[in-house]
Amino acid sequence: MDLGRVGIWSGQFRSEDTGAARDAARELEGLGFGALWIPGGAGGDIFGDVTRVLSATTTLPVVTGILNIWMHDAGDVASEHARIGAAYPERFLLGLGVSHAMLVEAQGDRRYQRPRTVMVDYLDALDSAVPPVGREDRVLAALGPKMLELARDRSAGAHPYLTTPKHTGEARSTLGAGPLLAPEQMVVLDPDPSSARAVARQALSRYLILPNYTNNLRRLGFSEADLADGGSDHLVDGIIAWGDIAAIAGRVKEHLDAGADHVCLQVLSDSPGSYPITQWRELAAIISGLSSK
Repeated sequence: MDLGRVGIWSGQFRSEDTGAARDAARELEGLGFGALWIPGGAGGDIFGDVTRVLSATTTLPVVTGILNIWMHDAGDVASEHARIGAAYPERFLLGLGVSHAMLVEAQGDRRYQRPRTVMVDYLDALDSAVPPVGREDRVLAALGPKMLELARDRSAGAHPYLTTPKHTGEARSTLGAGPLLAPEQMVVLDPDPSSARAVARQALSRYLILPNYTNNLRRLGFSEADLADGGSDHLVDGIIAWGDIAAIAGRVKEHLDAGADHVCLQVLSDSPGSYPITQWRELAAIISGLSSK
């Protein structure tokens, strides 16, 4: 499956407005983005949302970024994967993740513990399902070395989230030359430092209470002061690319130069519930810029 060099990561496609979702999907396909990543960390009918996008387009690949393994039975996932794969060959990639204790434990009485072991058991269940979901049909959300090693050994590659080009380089070193490496990159198309960082902090704040992310940020060299009070300018600028198209393109290039195969861009704005069509149209220039080199 060819995901291209640049894709879009968008939570807006979890909307109940199915007509808007179909229109937005067709817009992304027409703009030339290589893939659409749809989050599934909160559970729900992620496969229905994936099918809606696939049915509205003709070539655009769709990836779950990610499906929360605590909230979906592996046998059901294998059945849905087979159904979608038969209807839309070579257009669906299953992204899996262990999510976060806060989300998982809020859904019931299940205790969030030994997430790597839970992932291993889940992959074993996908392997033995009828029909199975093979390693080439799945990628793992991976930040730390152990999960990156699991992504290398048991899947087609890794989808790191909320990271930096430095992490991309470290992830490539762990994965080696073969597996897919597709980091997510948040972007704010605004050259004004004050307003751009305000939008960035609004999005970033929800992640700074989740240990999976804050532990990784510490591994990347950010300090406790960087993580406090909504994030320092140093943290905001390191995690979220803001500015004009040239600035965003520069960050994408940093990831690619560090070893990424594909970078999925998540647009942040002061209207987070709306499809950022205008910004997607501007970001499409990055694709043509890469193809001309």
